[in-house]
Amino acid sequence: MTAEIINLNKVRKARERADREREAHENRLKYGQSKSERSLADTQHRKSQGELDGARRDDKAPAATDDVDDIDPSNAS
Repeated sequence: MTAEIINLNKVRKARERADREREAHENRLKYGQSKSERSLADTQHRKSQGELDGARRDDKAPAATDDVDDIDPSNAS
């Protein structure tokens, strides 16, 4: 009976390679989006942000429009 010789360095490298592949696959599932999916999500975000900005209420009273600085210097006498 002779034992089969195993190169431990090759086993270690194969295990690390398999771990990296598994992690890459998980990241692709978790973070992977196509360009069209990213642009669609960006467009939807901008639209919803615009709707929120349009519905925002200002707490301040409107500013007075009778500023003296608004006089056109060419018409001043």
